[in-house]
Amino acid sequence: MDSHRPPARPPARPAADQPAPVSASVIMTTFRSPHYLRQVLKGFAHQTCRDFEIVVGEDGRTEETRGVIDEFATRTDFRVRYVSQTHQGFGKTRILNRAIAAARGDYLIFTDGDCVPRRDFVAEHLRLAAPGRFLSGGCYRLERALTDRILAGEVAYQDFTDPVWLKHNGDDVPAKWLWIQNRPGLAKVLDLATTTRPTFNGHNASAWKTDVVAANGFNHEMRYGGLDRELGERLENAGVLGMQIRHRAVCYHLDHDRGYVNDEDWQRNRDIRLRVRKMGITRAQQGLDEVREAA
Repeated sequence: MDSHRPPARPPARPAADQPAPVSASVIMTTFRSPHYLRQVLKGFAHQTCRDFEIVVGEDGRTEETRGVIDEFATRTDFRVRYVSQTHQGFGKTRILNRAIAAARGDYLIFTDGDCVPRRDFVAEHLRLAAPGRFLSGGCYRLERALTDRILAGEVAYQDFTDPVWLKHNGDDVPAKWLWIQNRPGLAKVLDLATTTRPTFNGHNASAWKTDVVAANGFNHEMRYGGLDRELGERLENAGVLGMQIRHRAVCYHLDHDRGYVNDEDWQRNRDIRLRVRKMGITRAQQGLDEVREAA
């Protein structure tokens, strides 16, 4: 459908007091983790593609996080924006919707405040964007000992995002990542051959903003555990299908504790997702529209 396609002609020039449009908005959330966020932002400073903005959503405003963002914004050539809300229990779906509402890009790339992007992360999402599709990227999980060294500033970005360096420094790197390093064309082959189903993963996924808006964004009923996949399932019900790019668009996950995980929330989310799939639901009852109305 035309709503999935970029504009056929350049958009009108913005007024003098309005920011210029961008191809994409990178959306991420954070919660009291400024040291992790600093490493993630450094990763975006290394991107080969520069035509994007970053929108950081913080559930509970902290001066430390704002300070990291303000410092980073003065050192980069793209725009970094900040939205926040009062912390009142689990609020990730709401802060994600606030970030979506603030985004200026036609295309939305989602990641997390603990996932450092490979240098071609944005470029690959934009290169592979297609009408009627959302993209499902990949994640390489770093061990806690290495994460601690990265947060302490002891390991450079170009090192811990290099599978060869990781292998030489004791990480149990799967052979496929070393093959891709030597022959990048294998990434597409592996994506086509994988039996892993493409899902909408909050640490690495992208979609056209028109599709996300039509789905009413993230579902406020959801708690931690599959809230991102539930959005993907609603997109699929609407005919927006997932495409696997897990070996082509990669981020590196910094390890941390997960004290917020509990069985009750997982079961609640499973029940909601089951209902979405069985009933073919395409739009959240409580989501993006409610955030906009409250603004």
